[in-house]
Amino acid sequence: MRDISRFFYDLVACIIKMLPPGGVKSIAAENLILRQQLIVIKRTRKRAPRLTQADRTLFAILAQVIPQNRLNKLAIIVKPTTILKFHRALVNRKYRLLYSAKRPRKPGPKGPESELIKLVVEMKHRNPRMGYDRIAMQVYQAFGIEVDKQVVRRILAKHYKPSYPCGPSWLTFLSHTKDSLWSIDLFRCESIHLKSHWVMLAIDIHIRRIIGFATHAGDVDGIAACRLFNQIQAGHSTPRRISTDHDPVFTHHRWHANLRVLGIVEVKTVPCVPLSHPFVERAIGSVRREYLDQILFWNENDLSRKLDQYKAFYNETRGHLSLNSKTPRQTAEKTARSIIPINNYDWASHCNGLFSTPIAC
Repeated sequence: MRDISRFFYDLVACIIKMLPPGGVKSIAAENLILRQQLIVIKRTRKRAPRLTQADRTLFAILAQVIPQNRLNKLAIIVKPTTILKFHRALVNRKYRLLYSAKRPRKPGPKGPESELIKLVVEMKHRNPRMGYDRIAMQVYQAFGIEVDKQVVRRILAKHYKPSYPCGPSWLTFLSHTKDSLWSIDLFRCESIHLKSHWVMLAIDIHIRRIIGFATHAGDVDGIAACRLFNQIQAGHSTPRRISTDHDPVFTHHRWHANLRVLGIVEVKTVPCVPLSHPFVERAIGSVRREYLDQILFWNENDLSRKLDQYKAFYNETRGHLSLNSKTPRQTAEKTARSIIPINNYDWASHCNGLFSTPIAC
């Protein structure tokens, strides 16, 4: 198409140059532009007539020959400003074709390697709910490669095509039919029979480690709250302090009596300010979004078993931004990350295939 339009342009230019100078050339150009506009008008079109590349080229050439004061009278379907725009577009295209090929390319940063692109896309396919930050942290956690989240965003925008709806596969879905400050809170979830279950979550604020989950079917009172906390605390060293909100359960006299027996100081958050209890609230949100919203459970025992699986993934595999992309276990044990080569790795599944992370072969 480019060769045809250039040939047409040269042909019309040669014809106009062959005409004698003076008014004859102008009259011939006016006749050509009027005739071409009539041809365009006769084309069947519901709205505006469609202009081809040849029409635009011809109008731009003839605009050079016809005086400016005559263009306003001759423009029937095409305004003079449109013709001038066509001419400027042809001029810009001419110089772009002349000089763009000879212009050396500007040196710039090279894009990510093909192995990294393949890794990021594969991780997004296996974990569709992971965001840019999470993928960058998991790559740094497994391979020791620092990747900016904007690089992950550009890789996914170019190479990743999500499959809708985003969610677990049918096999994954059916497979689920030291002295520190602890932060404690309760949240509710529904079983497959729509029976309410309350879950108490305790998290170590210093190393972001989930201490444990405790579940209770039905409503929670002061006695049930004490039983849940003692169940979580069993097997761990008793903390000096715990952080709780102003839920009525945590103001029960049996709750305070249990803490006095254990020798634990309770630190209350600011009333009606959820941001004053950020770590456990964020952990509850992660448990809901990443796990409980993707599975179903039958009863209290089934819920406890599945929450223990997520606890293992959260503490041992999942990287955390606040811990410099380390896991809570690595932070607690002060161990370095195990770096694996990017060209030789395998995938390990967690929580019955709901999550996948790279490991060494």
